[in-house]
Amino acid sequence: MSLHRSLIAPTFHPPLQQALHEKLAARNTAAGSLGELEPLAVRLGLVQNTLKPRLHTPQLVVFTGDHGLAVDGITAPDTTPSTEQVQALITLRTPLAVFAHIQGLGLTVVDAGLAEPLGRHPLLLSRKIAHGTRNSRVGAAMSLDQAQAAIRAGMEIANALPGNVLACAGLGVGSEASAALLLSRLALLPLPQLVQPAAQASPQLLGHQVAVLQAVLERHRSVSEPVEMLAAMGGFEIGMMVGAMLVAAGKRHLIIVDGLPACAALAVASRIAAPVVDYAVFARSHSRPGLSLALGYFQQGPLLELGLESTDGTGATLAWPLIHAAAALLTEVAEGEDPGPSRPMGL
Repeated sequence: MSLHRSLIAPTFHPPLQQALHEKLAARNTAAGSLGELEPLAVRLGLVQNTLKPRLHTPQLVVFTGDHGLAVDGITAPDTTPSTEQVQALITLRTPLAVFAHIQGLGLTVVDAGLAEPLGRHPLLLSRKIAHGTRNSRVGAAMSLDQAQAAIRAGMEIANALPGNVLACAGLGVGSEASAALLLSRLALLPLPQLVQPAAQASPQLLGHQVAVLQAVLERHRSVSEPVEMLAAMGGFEIGMMVGAMLVAAGKRHLIIVDGLPACAALAVASRIAAPVVDYAVFARSHSRPGLSLALGYFQQGPLLELGLESTDGTGATLAWPLIHAAAALLTEVAEGEDPGPSRPMGL
C-alpha cells in the first residue's frame, strides 16, 4: 500500500488548470458555452495532466460479495440472492449489462466472495477470498490477511484491465449495510440516514437494521486504521474496489464511482492515499438518501440525475457518453484550428 501511496499524485496544477480554462474560453467565442460539460473537461485534463485528455476502452467492473451480517435479518425478505443478480448481469438480462454493451464499456463481474458457487462465464472473473464474510456483529468480518488479500486482488485486476477509465460498483447481500458502517466511521455520517431506503419500508425492519448496525459499530469502536476497519466491518467486494481504485489513480486513470459500496471503498482508499479522490467522478443508479450523504461527504454530485432505481453501475454506463464528450471538447480539433501543444508553454 505504501508504494501506491507514493505513486498517486494530486491533480492540483494551477497553470494547467488556467490553460484548460483559456482553451475552452477560446472555443466558446465561436461555439458558445457548454455549461457543466466544461468543468468536467477541465477535470479530465487535470486527471491526465494534459491539455488534450484522451479516454479509451472504458471498463465497468462489478465486484460482488456476500456478508455474514445478513444472518441477523438486516435485509428485506424479498431480497434477490446475489447469485441470481450476477446471473442476470452476465447473461445481459439487466439494463446495466445492456447499456454497457451498447455504450462500448467492457463489463467484468468479479466474484470476490459470494456465498454460493457460480459456473464459468466469459464475463465472470472468480477471485473468491471466501464464501462470504463472517458476522461483524460477533467478530471481525474478515481477518487482516483476508482484507489485504482482497486489496491485492483488486490491484491485480485493475492492473490487467485495458483502457484508462475504470467504473466501479459493488453488489451482494449485506453490501449496502457494510458500506454504511464504513462510511459512518470514516466520514462520521449518521448511520440511520445511511441505511434509510428510498421508498417506504417497514419501520420494524429499519429499526432492527439500525440496532444491529449500531451494535457492530460499538463492537469495533476501538479500530481506527483503515485496513483494520475494512477487515472489521467491510466486505471482500469493497476491499477489491479499494485496491482497484488505488491502481487506477496511480496510473492517472479516471475512476467512475457508482453506489454506496463504491463510495465506502473510495473512503477507505482515501485514508491510504488521499489524492485518489482527485481521480473520481460519481454516477448514481438509485435515489436512496444514504448515497446523497456519501456524495456530500466527497463534495461532489452525480454527473447525471435521471431518477433511476436500478443496480449500481447502471448510472455509470449512462454517464460514460457524457464523460467522453467532455474530453472531446479539448481533444477533437475543430476544422482550421491549430492543434497546439498538449501542455501549457513552459511546463
